[in-house]
Amino acid sequence: MRVKCVLCDTIETIPDESPEAKRLRNRPIHTYMCAPCHERIAARTNERLASGNFRLYRTKKDNDDF
Repeated sequence: MRVKCVLCDTIETIPDESPEAKRLRNRPIHTYMCAPCHERIAARTNERLASGNFRLYRTKKDNDDF
């Protein structure tokens, strides 16, 4: 399957039977991001987390007693 990165517009091929290819075929809202772009975003996010001026707002999970 040929896919295009949403950030850098590079075209790559991924196996047709991979879970990522199935996700892209069945749910058009999901987008593909190449490995270099994914690593670059992860590194920048970790730098911002280390600076102390960045807060990652995650939803709190409620514990059900039942």
